Amino acid sequence: MFSFLRARPLASIFIIFLLASLNGAVYYALMHRDDARLTVSFLDVGQGDSILVRGPTGIEMLIDGGRDRSVLRRLPGVIGPFDRSIDLVVETHPDADHIAGLADVLERYRVHYFLSPGIENDTATTKRLLADVAKERGLTAFTARKGERIHLGGGAYADVLYPDHDVSKSETNAGSVVLHIVYGGTSFMLTGDLPSSGEDHLVTEDGATLKSDVLKAGHHGSRTSTDSGWLAAVGPSTVVISAGKDNSYGHPHPETLDRIRLQGAAILSTIDEGTITFTSDGVTLLRKKSAF
Repeated sequence: MFSFLRARPLASIFIIFLLASLNGAVYYALMHRDDARLTVSFLDVGQGDSILVRGPTGIEMLIDGGRDRSVLRRLPGVIGPFDRSIDLVVETHPDADHIAGLADVLERYRVHYFLSPGIENDTATTKRLLADVAKERGLTAFTARKGERIHLGGGAYADVLYPDHDVSKSETNAGSVVLHIVYGGTSFMLTGDLPSSGEDHLVTEDGATLKSDVLKAGHHGSRTSTDSGWLAAVGPSTVVISAGKDNSYGHPHPETLDRIRLQGAAILSTIDEGTITFTSDGVTLLRKKSAF
């Protein structure tokens, strides 16, 4: 143990560091002040999906984590460099381009809840993630099913629209978790990699309740998702595509882009825009320029 005299220089250094950190935190808070706002950020993680949702009272939900550690480089820009906890992590389905980065998130951040569709998968990526979920202290894991509502604070919420049945034996994309995020009169529809057959099922089951301002294109803009019937039912003003530049899959597909344009929606892609962030006060939805 240091004596008082020997500890003084160390204490002085600590105080200087603390003041610098506080100044940085205050600056960050001022630059990112979104009082009573919902913030939804489509993170630029290359060929994959990762979306950070921050409720009006500060509750944070991370949906997917991309295919590598890119998510760790993007998160500080949207939640702050000193935040080391995330309230809820959602796995939409166990494909590597959606979950590989989540193991790194669990190692870096304290996570309280983990939501997944319960699809059985024996890949090394899934095994690593499940092992990390199991050993995370204080983490509660549960299975996503239609009818569940995630409260994001301040009246904002995310409804699970799909799966509506046991998808443990399902093909991974077909079992994707679908979330409808609502804050006042503004809303977002997030579908993971759900194919058109799943979209058609939701149109039949939920009809007019699907209306949303922002739609994330299914499966990174693949031709097998975001069909015309789905676009008409959701009626988005903006469609966001999360994909990597010059990816080998040809995402987004020209046919999908044509369907979106025919619907009259604007198209935003992480390929061209980087991380894409929206904020809402419950009445007005705005595109926010990222400082990072």
